[in-house]
Amino acid sequence: MAMYSAWRTQWQIVKQDKWLLSCLTWMPVALVVILWGVFSQGLARNIPIAVVDLSHSEMSRTLTRYYDATSSMAVVAEMQSAYQAEQAMIVGDIFAYAVIPANFEQDVIKGLMPQVSVFYNSQTILIGKLINSAFVQAQATFNAQVATVANLSHGNQTFASALGQALPVRTQITPLFNKNSNYAQFLVSAIVPALWQIVVVACTILVLAANLQHQGLKNWLNQSPAKTLIVTLSPYLIVFVLQGVAFLTWFQFCLKWPMHGSFALIILAQILTAIACMVMGTMFYFLSLDPARAMSFAGALTAPSFAFMGITFPVSDMNSLAQFWRSLLPISHYIEVQVEQMNYGLGWIDSLPSLLPFIGYLLPLLVALMLINKHLKQERGNEPVKTA
Repeated sequence: MAMYSAWRTQWQIVKQDKWLLSCLTWMPVALVVILWGVFSQGLARNIPIAVVDLSHSEMSRTLTRYYDATSSMAVVAEMQSAYQAEQAMIVGDIFAYAVIPANFEQDVIKGLMPQVSVFYNSQTILIGKLINSAFVQAQATFNAQVATVANLSHGNQTFASALGQALPVRTQITPLFNKNSNYAQFLVSAIVPALWQIVVVACTILVLAANLQHQGLKNWLNQSPAKTLIVTLSPYLIVFVLQGVAFLTWFQFCLKWPMHGSFALIILAQILTAIACMVMGTMFYFLSLDPARAMSFAGALTAPSFAFMGITFPVSDMNSLAQFWRSLLPISHYIEVQVEQMNYGLGWIDSLPSLLPFIGYLLPLLVALMLINKHLKQERGNEPVKTA
């Protein structure tokens, strides 16, 4: 009966606070849909590049066609100078350019190995990686063609033997966990949990602020603060876990992304992550009982979540400060379980160690309870003294 009454109170608070209601319902969905709209294409194709052809020879035109034939790049302009191409890349008209030297064909015929220079902006990590791979592929194909023709010109060789001399070792790269190189699967599966973490922490702060405003600290938490806090936050925990299960279901059943492991283990990790996020939000709020300051603390902690996950940048290459910051983020421990289950298909025993760091969030929980008791004592001390 007490639980039902507390949940009914929370429902009344949520109905009155339109901003909190939005953060719990349609706003996370809208943000996820926008993210999916940005990355829905999945594969980057026809990235605009330019060629500075100083040779104007048949071989340089052939090499330019090889660049344009790749699925990732499209030659949209042939420019007169490297400076002109550089300015076009600065303003964003192109993402890369190649400079073919003046004596390109003559040097190839003489076997002098001319140098083709390629310039691209590596700050755009994904596009830079795709452009680099496409240029290497096109250049390797062109080099193999030139070497094969040179071998055939010597006579007494078949095409297969000439090609074998040009490419004595052939390589085939097959991605294990993202066979189509779908960058939506690579990025969205990490960005959405990072966004979910921010939503959980921020909503927890809004919930606590709304309860304080509606009930007052003493009437709300004076009797059994820990138990009252758990009862207050329990319905929101269900909402947050349902949000996590929803995006996980969307990944697997709607987008058909692979799931090689246990769905149940990922849900368990989501429950622990949601609890940890709520603990951090509670601690931030009771540091000052000021929602604005608490949001600032929460933003400072969770803003670099995606960068520190270890998805786009390996954890082993992070410095000590970055690794420490990462260890404070609940989502960084969750994402390890998600990757282990969705991609690697590890068993429960192998993935359970990734859940152990959640025990560490008992410390901020104790800090939050200490802060609550401190605020309660201050409020009792400020009460007027009754005289006979």
